Amino acid sequence: MAKAHECAQVNYMKHYFSIFLLLLIISQPCFAQSLDLRLYDDWFGHRNTSFDGTAKIITASTYPLSLAVPIAQALSGLALKDPQQIQNALQTVGGLAVATVITYGLKYSIHRERPYIAHPQYNPDDKETSPSFPSGHASIAFATATNLSLQYRRWYVVVPAYTWAAVVGYSRIHLGAHYPSDVLAGALVGAGSAWVNFQVNKWIQHKWFNKELKKNDIGL
Repeated sequence: MAKAHECAQVNYMKHYFSIFLLLLIISQPCFAQSLDLRLYDDWFGHRNTSFDGTAKIITASTYPLSLAVPIAQALSGLALKDPQQIQNALQTVGGLAVATVITYGLKYSIHRERPYIAHPQYNPDDKETSPSFPSGHASIAFATATNLSLQYRRWYVVVPAYTWAAVVGYSRIHLGAHYPSDVLAGALVGAGSAWVNFQVNKWIQHKWFNKELKKNDIGL
């Protein structure tokens, strides 16, 4: 049984790194750049500016809300003496940490220019200097949404969580900060990081449970 779980985890990791290989391929400037720029021009260049203020608020919510989730989980776990909530908090932090490391590793290894730097005709209000690919906001938002969806498998958690994450991703294009492919890649990195972290934690818990079970059997 344990070997089957180990094989499953290896397969999870293979699939996950296959996604990253795909992301590296599509990040090349020669691949679908014209489509990416056309979409960027449609969504940012011809945007409804009345949504700008709302988009800024949504973008600004990303990091505070993502940090608030594990804090709330930990506090509720301590208050209610619920070890599962504390475990959820640790898993959420782990998923966010993995997503952050991978996102910034890709950013500075690929070093894609922001769209308004590569194409100076675009002039967003808020300009960032970090590399464009993948979107950090999208990565963190989708990591948070995936963590919550895996931990609390209820539609009233899953639907709002992913709706918020999707709107965060759109806000990054609407404000001119990213190409659509940056946001798509960030979403894949964030969701994938949270999912792999969740599976690894489940595998570790399974191994620990089997170890304790063997100890108890020996004790008997």
